[in-house]
Amino acid sequence: MPKQKSNNLEKIRHSLSHLLAAAVLEIFPDTKLGIGPVIEDGFYYDFLLSKKLSSEDLPRLENKIRELIKQNLPFKKENIIPVIARKLFQNQPFKLELIEDLKKSKSPISIYKTGDIFTDLCAGPHIKNTKEILENSFKILKIAGAYWKGNEKNQMLTRIYGLAFSSKKELEEKIKQLEEAERRDHRKLGQELDLFIFSDLVGPGLPLYTPKGTIIRNKIADFSRTLRREMNYEEVRTPQINKAELFKKSGHYEKYKDDMFRAVSNYTDEEYFLKPMNCPQHVQIYASKLRSYTDLPVRLADFATLYRDEKPGELSGLTRLRAFSQDDSHCFCREDQIKPEFDMLLSAINKAMKTYGMSYYIRLSLRDEKNKEKYLGDNATWKKSQKILESLLKEKKIKYVTAVGEAAFYGPKMDLIAKDSLGREWQLSTIQIDFNMPKRFEISFIGKDGKKYTPVMIHSALVGSPERFMGVLIEHFSGAFPVWLSPIQTTILPISEKSLSYAEKLLKALKEKNIRAELDKTNETIGKKIRNAEISKIPYMLIVGERETENKTVSVRRLKEGNLGASSLSDFISKISSEISEKK
Repeated sequence: MPKQKSNNLEKIRHSLSHLLAAAVLEIFPDTKLGIGPVIEDGFYYDFLLSKKLSSEDLPRLENKIRELIKQNLPFKKENIIPVIARKLFQNQPFKLELIEDLKKSKSPISIYKTGDIFTDLCAGPHIKNTKEILENSFKILKIAGAYWKGNEKNQMLTRIYGLAFSSKKELEEKIKQLEEAERRDHRKLGQELDLFIFSDLVGPGLPLYTPKGTIIRNKIADFSRTLRREMNYEEVRTPQINKAELFKKSGHYEKYKDDMFRAVSNYTDEEYFLKPMNCPQHVQIYASKLRSYTDLPVRLADFATLYRDEKPGELSGLTRLRAFSQDDSHCFCREDQIKPEFDMLLSAINKAMKTYGMSYYIRLSLRDEKNKEKYLGDNATWKKSQKILESLLKEKKIKYVTAVGEAAFYGPKMDLIAKDSLGREWQLSTIQIDFNMPKRFEISFIGKDGKKYTPVMIHSALVGSPERFMGVLIEHFSGAFPVWLSPIQTTILPISEKSLSYAEKLLKALKEKNIRAELDKTNETIGKKIRNAEISKIPYMLIVGERETENKTVSVRRLKEGNLGASSLSDFISKISSEISEKK
């Protein structure tokens, strides 16, 4: 079977979304159509249906699309005027709304006809004919709910997702990856491993961490703290609630207000917000006293809780929250100090990713020159900051991809896109150069010549949010954390009550060496105890029976490796302590 051309894949995915809509209309003629764009790995289409769909309906839709493909239907584009468009879609309210949007923005209106069976409001592009689609290279995947135009105030529609690739093999590989991702889902594993919960009474996007989950979260944050200390960053603590004036000065009020939680005082009329990031507060610490060029760089780190008013439909376990922290830091430096600071931060990020066992690539995130109103600052400042960041990457001979429109609203970014064990990408670490915020707050330092100068502000995060990264790591490791991160590092499994006293002495000795250990006192068989420990994904199991009690040894078992044989307790402590300290 020949492969479809990769440069044609986006057109194929878009065309499949139209075929999906045609199939739905044929089965449910009174359906109201939303939109059907291309997304990563496939496509979706939104519908307002009179009948509720289930996963059992998907094969029927998939077969109907295959029937349409076999008809060798052509795709043909036509440009039309608004009055014709309104007449054509007179029974489709969502399409009529889109037509009015296009008319207001003075954008051209076009349609695509799929043979004689389906017409959609669409700018394209599409393939020329359905014969370009391989019948076994796509799959109708799942059903979800989605608000019209992504606004929860609008009507809830049914979204049908599909996968599409250049070959059957690629499709099968993707399906396998999705099945494995489902098994590793951190929301499911987090509950099974007793790491965190969500409560309706507490609120969506506001996680509660159990003792075990808190250990993991704290270990992630502590490692970032260690890396920050090695770079001579000093940790500060700033409040979660701040006056609106602070965010008006920083620019967050103007550009970010809709994503911020507003707080109301019972005693004053002042407007307050829960902070979405730490940068404006760190500027205030810098501005609290006169700085000389010899004082720079000033490096501040902060792990305070942040709050963002995410839409309920966009919340997703630990990876999209309303309350979280960041291993967030800001460096105030001279321009001649940017390069060494950049080198130092990049080295720390490299160390972090190597420790967590994640590969990555670099994305240079730039301003969208067609939408300058989304950003703070003038053209000259942006040109300068983007040139500096790109020059640093080139000088370090770092390969990178460019992403226009992904810059922060105050400056360009070097984002680290990490790949987990399933090959999925996550934007984690970041280094950002900011000339705008120091100017807005009018902060300065006294130069060698006695004149005032504006410092450069470097924003950085090593793994981003420890909470979000914890969710990523649960799936990356499939819940089987390396020893240094595991909430329980070893469990002691006595074969019978005769060994219980010896097991309790072992537990005490391990805890004295700061090894997180537990003792299984249940009245279960040793086989069941081992299975329970493996289900809990505990790295080491120490099995003790009469022989071990008599010889003052332990029988060591490793998760996924099985029996490692007998060992003295001191040798085992030396081995596991080495793994923990070296973060193997």
